[in-house]
Amino acid sequence: MLVGYARVSSAGQSLEVQLQQLQEAGCEKVFAEKKSGRKADNRPELQTALDFVREGDVLVVTRLDRLARSVIDLHKIVGDLNAKGVGFRCLQQGTLDTTKAEGRLLLTFLAGFAEFEADIRRDRQLEGIAKARAEHPERYQGRPPKIDKEAIKALHDGGLKPPEIAEKLGIGLASVYRALPPKRASEESRTGP
Repeated sequence: MLVGYARVSSAGQSLEVQLQQLQEAGCEKVFAEKKSGRKADNRPELQTALDFVREGDVLVVTRLDRLARSVIDLHKIVGDLNAKGVGFRCLQQGTLDTTKAEGRLLLTFLAGFAEFEADIRRDRQLEGIAKARAEHPERYQGRPPKIDKEAIKALHDGGLKPPEIAEKLGIGLASVYRALPPKRASEESRTGP
């Protein structure tokens, strides 16, 4: 039985193309998910597919990076498949046959390239983010602060204790202590409310 596995990294991406390719390849059962591919353990549908396949089955993916993002992960998954007597096929690398030494060697090279490509993609993404932050710093300032430090100091100077300030402003006690000057905060915490 041909068993397919499809994956995209985020909820905004579509599985449609992979599902169609797996169906056209003759997969009778397909497992699909929208999850990051960094670690195989974090992908429940992959684990279900690996548990589902039986001796004589073939696990099919459209691309290697859909199954694993590191050489170590890929070798572990394919090793587990081999131990169960399950074959592995990658549609975009049609000559890949893990039952032969040449196929295992090719798999190692392809996995290394897939990992390298993922690293390059991540580096490019980080460069793009850094460039956008430099060009538009107003868009990357983070969330505006919710704690009004001046109000905390004014209430404290007015005689309120930190627990009373926290209750009055609807904030955590730790936020009150962080807003007070270090000396005053440490004195308050030692003496208590």
